[in-house]
Amino acid sequence: MCGRFALAALPEDVEDLLAIDDLEPFPPRYNIAPTQPILMVRQSARSEPGSNRPERESLLVRWGLIPSWVKDVKVFPLLLNARSETVIEKNSFRAAIRHRRTLIPASGFYEWKRTGEKKSQAYWVRPRSGGVIAFAGVMETYLAPDGSEIDTGAILTTESSKAFMPIHDRMPVVIQPEHFDRWLNCRDVEPRQVIDLFAAADSDFFDPVPVSDKVNKVANTSPDIQDRINLNEPPNNTETKPVKKADGKDQMKLF
Repeated sequence: MCGRFALAALPEDVEDLLAIDDLEPFPPRYNIAPTQPILMVRQSARSEPGSNRPERESLLVRWGLIPSWVKDVKVFPLLLNARSETVIEKNSFRAAIRHRRTLIPASGFYEWKRTGEKKSQAYWVRPRSGGVIAFAGVMETYLAPDGSEIDTGAILTTESSKAFMPIHDRMPVVIQPEHFDRWLNCRDVEPRQVIDLFAAADSDFFDPVPVSDKVNKVANTSPDIQDRINLNEPPNNTETKPVKKADGKDQMKLF
């Protein structure tokens, strides 16, 4: 799964990668957690069919997808991730994967390797070549009983590459730039035509860096949570709770 990630790139680098020009300035975010707002990019409804460069637009979305048919969000589970193998069939994601595919810019993600019954080792998993990457995402606009609307979203995951499997058996789906248009084109491209994009990234694509248990706490948002640690030293982390629910109110002010 993917329960935390980071976006520490400059806004202009995100704009260059995703071919957008509507981003407001934003600070680096080193510990993005569930229920906080995340940046997504989608194909604009203004895009003309057959255009050489379809228009794209950015928006902030609550991380944790809520399907449109949910009646009580208090009892509905938090859908942070969508398994790519079943996303087309699952009732929770069927409409989103057909009509609302997105890209989620990221500098990397965090994962936890189980080292004991109640212990785990955190890793900062960054692209080996550096820079910004784009996770595959889906979104849904939820209409609450009181008439308010909220944009929500999830990150697609796939079975890990052989190199990453010792850490975790799942990893985010990464969409390469040459496939951005096809992935985002929900008007002409059906879900079955993008299944090939769900394969795990190449074994040498990511560089897993062991980090301290500082990342476990949502309140820790400084860049030092990504500092490499020496695994030969005695670990100081105990029970890990990598997907603790977070309050996104302050995070909304970041954009």
